Amino acid sequence: MTTKKSRLSGQTIRKLEGSLFIAPWAFGFLAFMLFPLGYSLYMSFHQVRILGTGIEITPVGLKHYKYIMLENAALLYNQLFPFLRQTIIMIPIILIFSLLVAIMLNQKFRGRALFRSIFFLPVIFTTGQVVREFMNQGEGDLGFIQRYNITSLVSQNLSATWASPIVTVMGSFVLILWYSGVQILIFLAGRQTIGTSVYEAARIDGATPWEVFWKITLPGMTPFILLNLIYTTVDLFTFPTNPILTQVNSSNYGQSSALAWIYFVIILAFLGIVLWIFQRVQKASGLGASR
Repeated sequence: MTTKKSRLSGQTIRKLEGSLFIAPWAFGFLAFMLFPLGYSLYMSFHQVRILGTGIEITPVGLKHYKYIMLENAALLYNQLFPFLRQTIIMIPIILIFSLLVAIMLNQKFRGRALFRSIFFLPVIFTTGQVVREFMNQGEGDLGFIQRYNITSLVSQNLSATWASPIVTVMGSFVLILWYSGVQILIFLAGRQTIGTSVYEAARIDGATPWEVFWKITLPGMTPFILLNLIYTTVDLFTFPTNPILTQVNSSNYGQSSALAWIYFVIILAFLGIVLWIFQRVQKASGLGASR
């Protein structure tokens, strides 16, 4: 009976700790974001005009939603589908790069803290305007891509549907990797949750580094891969070069609000599909089964 009480007490303590950690975000959301979100949803059903005497709001029902989804393809679909294809290419690149860098940064070597800081600093210093300016100057591409004319090879051997997003990703490859700092930090924390005794036992049994990676490291990192998958998906949908966001920041507040909410639903749907694919791959490969 005492053990059960202590177990329940431990569970209650963990719940309280989790509530305390999430409390600042919850307070900030309720205080600063809940009303603007609700008001933007309200404006999406109205025609909003800013006058010298105040704000004039005229109810229009679903007019903005019908216009965006059924009448004006250039406002959403012509820019959304190429960006979705680009996102599908960028997500695995960022995740694989972050995982490999995190594993390397977890090794013991001189200057390890400096290298960890170098990989995370771009997340702090590169604002949206800085990234956009770098891309406009062509500073995000890899030199050998232009030297060996790889973009022409991609355009000649692939359809325009996929060649265009691939060329775009290659043109901003370095800047994309710059945005991997948070993912590297999460993977690094996840790698440190795997005890060294497990690796020592594997080495005693004669396991090769390749076998250790596939049998121990990757299954142990599965929850953190899922976390980074969610974070990367949301982060890319708010990337500074996102063409949809430029449409949202227009002077037509009612139409912009409707577009923002449509885009929000699309992000949730895309995220749901990504999570479904991840779960299918996880079950098929058996990753994380022991956890």
